[in-house]
Amino acid sequence: MQTRKFGTNGPDVSVIGQGTWYLDHGDRKAAIAALRRGIETGMTHIDTAEMYGDAEPVIADAIAELPREMLFLVSKVLPSNASRRGTVTACERSLRRLKADYLNCYLLHWRGSYPLEETVAAFEELVASGKIRSWGVSNFDSDDLDELVDIAGEGKIACNQVLYHLQERAIEHAVVPWCERHGVAVVAYSPFGHNDFPSPRSKGGEMLQAIADAYKATPRQVALAFLTRTASVLAIPKASSAEHAAENARAGDLKLSEVEIAALDKAFPRGPKPRGLPML
Repeated sequence: MQTRKFGTNGPDVSVIGQGTWYLDHGDRKAAIAALRRGIETGMTHIDTAEMYGDAEPVIADAIAELPREMLFLVSKVLPSNASRRGTVTACERSLRRLKADYLNCYLLHWRGSYPLEETVAAFEELVASGKIRSWGVSNFDSDDLDELVDIAGEGKIACNQVLYHLQERAIEHAVVPWCERHGVAVVAYSPFGHNDFPSPRSKGGEMLQAIADAYKATPRQVALAFLTRTASVLAIPKASSAEHAAENARAGDLKLSEVEIAALDKAFPRGPKPRGLPML
């Protein structure tokens, strides 16, 4: 499993991690098995959020017997809770649900009505108290990031977690370049799309399959390898089974050629820059 720097001053983190949105909607035992298999295969970066229902308690059960230091745990505060005091309270609640002493990173899920100054102050308070090791954001466009770095300073923002898949490449216009200039990790959520992975009968799907066949891989592994082709990007696909988790993990060692990247770039064009940053 390849690893990449998580922010300017952060540790090396598995390039493919584990998302947990809707993790609590299926079979709990299967979800726990998927998380554990993912960890065994090197996907020690586990992402969750207070918005994700019972995902945090499911994760707690999956990691209960594991050394805390081997894991990179991330959770998120809802914008409606992101006042200074509300952020601290939400973080403490997530820690209790995860049965963890600290988070490796804590994110603002998307921008809301509370001033960023309040949320940043809470993040820094949580860092000082040892409850989080770093902080970042999710669903921030480049202008939001400009404002945030003016408030917090360079080197403080660990990551920006954003929607990114083959058929939604808007972040390549401004967000990825911004993050690369400022040493901020880009974390791709929903990297297979939201129930709209390319059909094997489509031209793009046929291209994915052809490249996958050359590597004895799967189209989803090829998709993950394409999305993480640059050193700034990590991805957090969700897996509903242990087999699916193992499949995702194998993408962490797949490197595509420049010719293959160019072919996928043509098959899935990024399109014009949208007026607003897409998000789910």
